[in-house]
Amino acid sequence: MASSGVEGDKYRSYLTGEGEKNTQWKFGAPTYEVVNKLFEEGRTKIWPPGSLEEEVQNLVKTWEMELFHKSNLDDIKSIDPNTYTFSLNGRKGINIEEIGKLGGGYNPLLQTSLPEKLRGYNPDEETAESSHKAFTTTFPRGFALEVLQVYSGPPEIIYKFRHWGYMEGSFKGHAPTGEMVEVFGMAIFTVDEHNKIVKVEFFYDPGQLLGGLLKGAKLGTSSEETASSCPVLRSTG
Repeated sequence: MASSGVEGDKYRSYLTGEGEKNTQWKFGAPTYEVVNKLFEEGRTKIWPPGSLEEEVQNLVKTWEMELFHKSNLDDIKSIDPNTYTFSLNGRKGINIEEIGKLGGGYNPLLQTSLPEKLRGYNPDEETAESSHKAFTTTFPRGFALEVLQVYSGPPEIIYKFRHWGYMEGSFKGHAPTGEMVEVFGMAIFTVDEHNKIVKVEFFYDPGQLLGGLLKGAKLGTSSEETASSCPVLRSTG
């Protein structure tokens, strides 16, 4: 599995250092100081250094960072892009090219069978840029991740996770509530003999996330146009 980050971030590999000096970033190099603080203040588990749980947690954080922020497949070191597939809630797995067609970012994680008129967030209409803007605006301190339990180690890693953040910005025309938005789920990460991720399966209820973001009063479009230009808002999880 990916080793712990040595430079720049203690939870994520392949973010800084000599190996990343030519990395191409989608939104500029992300920074994680703010979301790391949220994570450390709000986590419910502190895993021993070197434990399987810590290694899995750091692997997932690294995977999220690379998939969300790196624009060149050659720069993504935690996966094998030639064999990698992703699936949500038992759907057929999609490869890296198909993920790109969905817009990347949060869109693969928010696939839905709901009729379009009932979608509070429509991944079919979102790009990587619009998705990134929507979630960094609503979660200005980021969307933290912790691993709650690891049921099996590599090559098939099965774990339970928790994601959380505070809705302190608007979302799709809905006013911020200031409340914690919390998501629980299960995931399976399969790695190959080189410890590269080749298959990811997520199982969770996207309504846990979107339900918390659509509670606020409706706003005019001008409030929603406030873009996130602050560097700390480049973080996600």
